[in-house]
Amino acid sequence: MSTGAAEGHVLAIDQGTTSTRALVVDLGGRVVTTAQVEHRQHFPRPGWVEHDPDEIWANTRQVIAEALGAAGLVPGALAAVGVTNQRETVVVWDRRTGRPVHRAIVWQDTRTEDLCRELGGPDGADRYRKRTGLPLSTYVSAPKIRWILDHVGGARAAAERGELAAGTIDSWLVWNLTGGAGHGVHRTDVTNASRTLLMDLATTRWDAAIAGELGVPTAMLPEIRPSIGAFGRGHRDGPIPGVPIMGVLGDQQAALFGQTRFAAGEAKNTYGTGSFVLLNTGAEPVASEHGLITTVAYQRSGHAPVYALEGSIAVTGALVQWLRDNLGIIERAADVEELAGAVEDNGGVYIVPAFSGLFAPHWRPDARGTIVGLTRYADRRHLARAALEAAALQTCEVLDAMRSDTGMRLRELQVDGGMAANDLFLRIQADHLGLPVVRPENVETTAMGAAYAAGLATGAWPDLDTLRGHWRTGARFLPEKDERWRRGRRRAWREAVSRSLNWTGE
Repeated sequence: MSTGAAEGHVLAIDQGTTSTRALVVDLGGRVVTTAQVEHRQHFPRPGWVEHDPDEIWANTRQVIAEALGAAGLVPGALAAVGVTNQRETVVVWDRRTGRPVHRAIVWQDTRTEDLCRELGGPDGADRYRKRTGLPLSTYVSAPKIRWILDHVGGARAAAERGELAAGTIDSWLVWNLTGGAGHGVHRTDVTNASRTLLMDLATTRWDAAIAGELGVPTAMLPEIRPSIGAFGRGHRDGPIPGVPIMGVLGDQQAALFGQTRFAAGEAKNTYGTGSFVLLNTGAEPVASEHGLITTVAYQRSGHAPVYALEGSIAVTGALVQWLRDNLGIIERAADVEELAGAVEDNGGVYIVPAFSGLFAPHWRPDARGTIVGLTRYADRRHLARAALEAAALQTCEVLDAMRSDTGMRLRELQVDGGMAANDLFLRIQADHLGLPVVRPENVETTAMGAAYAAGLATGAWPDLDTLRGHWRTGARFLPEKDERWRRGRRRAWREAVSRSLNWTGE
């Protein structure tokens, strides 16, 4: 499909947990310009995390204008726009006014813990796993929507009258980009829908029975479309007038796509606020028996979905931020590499960063952050090293679970995200895995995945092989430790995790 425009560039909108970015990408797969703006994090109570949807939309308009301006382009020079977003975070808004009825509830938020326990009943977290691939947990979207309907005055009645819309951040942006109140289209893609607990993985449609049991009116929900295909055109009064939105992917699926992990058995890990390991499992969903999520990796219009297993880790990069912001032992996040590199090991210290409970493969909302192994010998250097090892060891747990579920053995692990710029950390990761860890030359893999999806849908790139040709190795880190060392570290980590469990948070 061709748009008939001056198809020299694709715009990617990357709306993440802490910031919104726009990237202009040329047809050689090179980033031409970027613009980025952070948004405020709201913590109204312990365990609660919120964002302002209006702020996110304003920031989106800003970064689009800045990126196009820096590139010397007008919107009409774009072949297409792709959108990628923080997943599970939900917005509920009034269709008539376009105003949110509550701040967005973020994927990290734990306020629905009691509700999830109540909804699970005797089946617990596995009540809907067979149909949706997801645990009933504070992580997923549907309980967050239910909470808003239960706690915002008049919201449930308005939703049942069809006056409210609900969706993940991608649908909020698409709705606004295509005109908002009175004009906007309410659509999402299959990857984001697969994170709500409301979509049947086999049919890729909303499951009305589950929605009814969870108290979410289906009239609130967006239309589900393939990730790579048409979502609508930018409204004439918006920041991308007339430009087609041709790709939408949840951020971790976008990173898998941007890493060109198109074949079954290929995996990537993105180290951001949390970490997310995705393993492409091909045309059939694989049910996990080891605490992983079964999800949609991507879907091209006119093709069957491609599925993945995912290990979602709540806190990795956020632990480094905690060292900076809460403890003050570093001034900048990047300083952790030098501080951790000043010692040979962690001095016997382990940090379990269960600030929002533990996600995969444990799914323990009762866990809380724990530091064990402290002696007078330990200092801030060992804490910095332990923070990096916590990210590496949580990744090892997830990859062990993937191997148990599928029998697939990785040859190497492709990595991206903020922490992937830390060479010391990637050496630590390789040592703990016993596998090569590979960082691409272009680390903007999440945004690139959105750009690739949109460009592929328009014919700007003809096929997946062309996209693979754009991927280049930036650095490769080989393991130096032996298996005996790895077994000892894994054993100590398991002991540390056991001590983080069964906290009430009181």
